[in-house]
Amino acid sequence: MTWLNVEGKTAIVTGGSSGIGAAIVQSLCNLGVNVVNADLREGSYQHDRLLFSETNVTDPESVQQTVDKAVETFGQIDALVNNAGINIPALLVDEAQTENGKFEINENIFAKMIDINQKGVYLMGQAVGRELVKQQSGVIINMSSECGLEGSEGQSVYAATKAAVNSFTRSWAKELGKKGVRVVGIAPGIMEETGLRTIEYETALAYTRGITVDQLRAGYTNTKTIPLGRDGKLSEVADLVAYFISERSSYIAGITVNVAGGKTRG
Repeated sequence: MTWLNVEGKTAIVTGGSSGIGAAIVQSLCNLGVNVVNADLREGSYQHDRLLFSETNVTDPESVQQTVDKAVETFGQIDALVNNAGINIPALLVDEAQTENGKFEINENIFAKMIDINQKGVYLMGQAVGRELVKQQSGVIINMSSECGLEGSEGQSVYAATKAAVNSFTRSWAKELGKKGVRVVGIAPGIMEETGLRTIEYETALAYTRGITVDQLRAGYTNTKTIPLGRDGKLSEVADLVAYFISERSSYIAGITVNVAGGKTRG
């Protein structure tokens, strides 16, 4: 038995094939947790406690199929990690209308991020929440972002969806706490390379900030705004997830923890 004592618990992790999600999946499997990776594509990581379930978090039927599969395979669900998300940098107003307004918020950009980052969180939260309420136990962990707390230049829609996730966390904690179910959030700040920084993403973000891609990349290692003097490790987010799944955190609910090395805008 370990201090966390999470062996044998079952967790669904959305978007578990890459980035922070993949780090969470690996960490939980290594701790003895049965993990269902709910993603559109299977990741490269394999473990005898890991079950992949192809999932579109914006489709209620797909979501329910994954929840049913988790219950059928492992007996019950103890935790949901609502991690799946997407970020498309864009300005509210692009005066230059570069590439016919490619870097300005439009209805497609807005709808896609709302669909995945908000609707997906609600659909998974509701489907898993029904199971947790039935058994009067469990935890929902919503993955937010530092920019959801403080805003971010060129990422206003993404920041807004994460602010909405923070509100989901607070509100659901009030609703489900009465049923023995906890809801908490995690808001990572500047993290180590996740493998999700595509040239398209970097080009768009650099444009919205009036800098070059090279200048943007140089900023990844600029940690002078972080009191702890470094970027975060994916494992540090995964460790907090494991703690929240454990009974060691049984009196923690309704908060979003900022994992950002003390970084704030002030």
